[in-house]
Amino acid sequence: MPNSQLNIFNYLNKVDIKEKSFIEKVVFDNKLKAVSLFSSAGIGELGLRSVGIDLIAANEIIDYRAKIHDLNFDNCKMFKGDINEIKSSYIQFIKNELDKEELFLLYATPPCQGMSSNGMGRLKLEIDKGNRTIFDDRNKLIIPTIEIIKELNPRWIIIENVPKMKNTIINYKNESIKISEFIERNLPKEYVGTPEIVSCEDYGVPQTRKRLISIYTKDQNAIDFFYHNKESFFHDDLKERKVNLREAIGSLPKLDAVLNKNSKKDFHEYHYVPIMNEEKYFWISNTKEGSTAYNNQCINLQCQFTGNNGHKDILKDGKWKSSKDIPINCLKCGEPLPRPTVVDKKTTKRRIIKGFHSAYRRMSWDKPASAITQNFIYEASDNKVHPDQNRVLSIYEAMILQTLDKYDFKFNYEKENLSTPRIAEILGESVPPYLIEKIVSLMISLTFFNKRKT
Repeated sequence: MPNSQLNIFNYLNKVDIKEKSFIEKVVFDNKLKAVSLFSSAGIGELGLRSVGIDLIAANEIIDYRAKIHDLNFDNCKMFKGDINEIKSSYIQFIKNELDKEELFLLYATPPCQGMSSNGMGRLKLEIDKGNRTIFDDRNKLIIPTIEIIKELNPRWIIIENVPKMKNTIINYKNESIKISEFIERNLPKEYVGTPEIVSCEDYGVPQTRKRLISIYTKDQNAIDFFYHNKESFFHDDLKERKVNLREAIGSLPKLDAVLNKNSKKDFHEYHYVPIMNEEKYFWISNTKEGSTAYNNQCINLQCQFTGNNGHKDILKDGKWKSSKDIPINCLKCGEPLPRPTVVDKKTTKRRIIKGFHSAYRRMSWDKPASAITQNFIYEASDNKVHPDQNRVLSIYEAMILQTLDKYDFKFNYEKENLSTPRIAEILGESVPPYLIEKIVSLMISLTFFNKRKT
């Protein structure tokens, strides 16, 4: 092993890469700059700003998200619109701003709509035969991303998305190709790196969120480290102990999804929840921590039978489907069970609501939360009911679970309040900025290794 590789590896074992005084001084002394693509409201970029990196340009197509980005990054030039249409002006502005200086980082989060890895081999064959068209065209935004990288030649690249992005197929020059293969083929040869699926819970984020983080660099120190570290940039020193839900939100003021008890805006403007209808409230109020309302048992005081079949998901024809064999009346006394049911319009009889075992499910205090999605404001969403209070998560709790509480960030712009669903969308699609901060801190430590040898 070359001495440079050994020295870098030993250095990272000795130096706390989270030591902000060193990171911030290096960033300030070297005037490190970054740009972003498909920036949404800028939540991920908070991880760059926290270490002092100057975000000089961003791109977002959706108007209200671009406005939120402007509110939080007032010194950053926002290029609003389709990147395919504004690419030239975006590139030229950045080149002018850099004025022959190096761009330290390009950070891109291309949209993930339509990405799927189910039956990928068969899908690729069908596309090649012309029997099936490509998914959502937004999946092809990786193409202008690579074109911009070639023009700007940054020292580092982060491309962040959902894990399925790696195997998602796009059409490029009449060929069907996985996005990961497209990147490898078209990225300039001096860049070294790889896509890696990262579990956020391993890095101090209190949720089991998985993201595909693709990191590439042309920095020689970092390349040496990458090969010595089993072709990965995720050094063990980045990891932290898991943070459970109780530690993250257990001390917050209690809420209840009924009128006049569903908000504590005097504590925090986003600590509120929607009011739940009486029927759903009844199901949830009888649901135990960590369980789903589909498993609720008899509440008849003269019976209280606990042997009624619960929910299970069934694998059929290669797809997961919700089980239908779930009684809605107690098998012993015949009384209705507090389970999710609805009156069938055709039969006029009550039946079980179709849903997976994760629906109407309470979270567990002593585990990290499940991944925050844009549907966390709905009780039927995936594991999003509070562990012991009769409600879903508040916006503020979701912000904490996304590590936004560590940063200064505002959702409101021009004295206009965003709707709860729009805020939930932004939160559900974002990467926890604390993860990005840790990754960028490692990049800085590797790049400026010679300034801090021990």
